[in-house]
Amino acid sequence: QVQLVESGGGLVQAGGSLRLSCAASGRTFSSSAMGWFRQAPGKEREFVASISWGGGSSGYADSVKGRFTISKDNAKNTAYLQMNSLKPEDTAVYYCAAGRGMSSSWHNYNYWGQGTQVTVSS
Repeated sequence: QVQLVESGGGLVQAGGSLRLSCAASGRTFSSSAMGWFRQAPGKEREFVASISWGGGSSGYADSVKGRFTISKDNAKNTAYLQMNSLKPEDTAVYYCAAGRGMSSSWHNYNYWGQGTQVTVSS
């Protein structure tokens, strides 16, 4: 069982940066792959980034590649999403999720946080 709590969202101007954190409790965080997803109003939830349980492999949506970086600190039971060069189209509620393996499909994640709002102004 893993409980996830996101933080770090907020309002930022285009071109700015934010770092999202996902604090996990539970005994299986270190063996869990992590993913970040986002959902804008009126749109479906979409994949942003994922990372393997040990942090050695990661994957990104084309829309964020080169701007966002996912990381995972098993000693702190925390996953991160560093977001640079933010654009207005990045505005969404961002969710972290834990699962058994890296995946770009939200169906493959068992545990979800409550989400944190990111708003990028132009």
